[in-house]
Amino acid sequence: MRVAVAGCCHGELDKIYETLALAERRGPGPVDLLLCCGDFQAVRNEADLRCMAVPPKYRHMQTFYRYYSGEKKAPVLTIFIGGNHEASNHLQELPYGGWVAPNIYYLGLAGVVKYRGVRIGGISGIFKSHDYRKGHFECPPYNSSTIRSIYHVRNIEVYKLKQLKQPIDIFLSHDWPRSIYHYGNKKQLLKTKSFFRQEVENNTLGSPAASELLEHLKPTYWFSAHLHVKFAALMQHQVKDKGQIAKATKFLALDKCLPHRDFLQVLEIEHDPNAPDYLEYDIEWLTILRATNDLINVTGHLWNMPENNGLHTRWDYSATEEAMKEVLEKLNHDLKVPCNFSITAACYDPSKPQTQIQLVHRINPQTTEFCAQLGITDINVRLQKAKEEHHFSGEYEEQDGVESNDSGEDRSENNTDTSALSSFNPDEIMLDEEDEDEDSIISAHSDVNTPSVEPSSDQASDFSESFSDIRILPGSMIVSSDDTLGSPVGREEKPGEAVESGNGEDLTNVPLKRLSDEHEPEQRKKIKRRNQAIYAAVDDDDDDAA
Repeated sequence: MRVAVAGCCHGELDKIYETLALAERRGPGPVDLLLCCGDFQAVRNEADLRCMAVPPKYRHMQTFYRYYSGEKKAPVLTIFIGGNHEASNHLQELPYGGWVAPNIYYLGLAGVVKYRGVRIGGISGIFKSHDYRKGHFECPPYNSSTIRSIYHVRNIEVYKLKQLKQPIDIFLSHDWPRSIYHYGNKKQLLKTKSFFRQEVENNTLGSPAASELLEHLKPTYWFSAHLHVKFAALMQHQVKDKGQIAKATKFLALDKCLPHRDFLQVLEIEHDPNAPDYLEYDIEWLTILRATNDLINVTGHLWNMPENNGLHTRWDYSATEEAMKEVLEKLNHDLKVPCNFSITAACYDPSKPQTQIQLVHRINPQTTEFCAQLGITDINVRLQKAKEEHHFSGEYEEQDGVESNDSGEDRSENNTDTSALSSFNPDEIMLDEEDEDEDSIISAHSDVNTPSVEPSSDQASDFSESFSDIRILPGSMIVSSDDTLGSPVGREEKPGEAVESGNGEDLTNVPLKRLSDEHEPEQRKKIKRRNQAIYAAVDDDDDDAA
């Protein structure tokens, strides 16, 4: 089947679907599935806008609300994960996943589903070491601290995903797995994004948690976004036991949805022709969710996952055949994801703007139904009960003491990341000193290990041939390269396959743009923002520092 992958969406659903329609007209056929790698921005109304961790001037309604209200319907099944610029209060209603609009499905904090026999997994958010070992304690209304920590990846989600044993076909993450840049055309990457050089050389760019999942899951494909650059890599996994078949992961990161940017890619993915053409739950994942239900933590205290160290009575929560049969019986042998979307909040009305909509911590009926059917706990119900019982009132008082400027800028001094290693990225919004858009730093005390194996030169040279089968859309979707490695993102244009941007421009012959400033400033703390165009309708060469 034909699968389209989009990078950072930034709420530009209309433009993405328009570009997809153009690609279908000029390609071999219709697209069966769209996967979005975060910063989706499922914004329903003005209250949702206030829950996005960006300065107020970058909060724009965009076009999702039209799909939420029913004014429009997604022309293709769309599956997405969360990033670090989201309507977090909306996504928080669906911790185990669910429909945010008809035909648009959110994978949840972490999740696995199946479509036409293709197994698709993903994890939402970005990595920050100082929040990694905390529970999911945040709930609206957020303050200047929790508006960011709400989208930070937690160890419990990684732990659940590491219980998976069956093969994964596609995996989605917003930030890149750390070290993946060693398996592609690193020279071209640093030529395009020179401000990544220090982090690449120090091996601190990307998420160590995602890297750990990449090593464990070994999916056929891994798609990411976040760094706003197209980059392809091929990672050959090491065989640990004799008799095992060597696996390889084809990695692709895509840009954000703007003219002249490589934000969309169409691939041919093998599928089971006898499998249903509707979205299905994954029985192994459901079984893991049920097994790990007692591990739910809604406090901000640091904690470690169970492991075989003599301190825990159980550390293996993988799904057994018997447990999967039991879950299947609970679901009456029906794994179809129900089309049970319902509107849970007022929808934006351009003719009647309401800037004072109250933020409410909602319980979504989809989550209620899912939890009741599976016999697990709704994290939001647990949060509300804990709040009512004042189990962590002291913690909330401490957070409320953080100065809030309603801008998504962090004043916290509790950042344990080694910020001195972080390079300046002019292509991102800067959320003050915490540096949310550069989730590439990890504390030296983190419990996440990152594989340090680098590919051989032979692997790098064979990379182009190994990954060339995904090169469906040429022209605007290609990053040129004058390197000798033969990266799969080189120019291999075919006649008649030009792709236009959402504004109708033909992008085939558009030269690559150079960022206006790719050098690290001398005094980094004076930089208040990195990109004025992520949330504006202009090209992002107008980067500004204030």
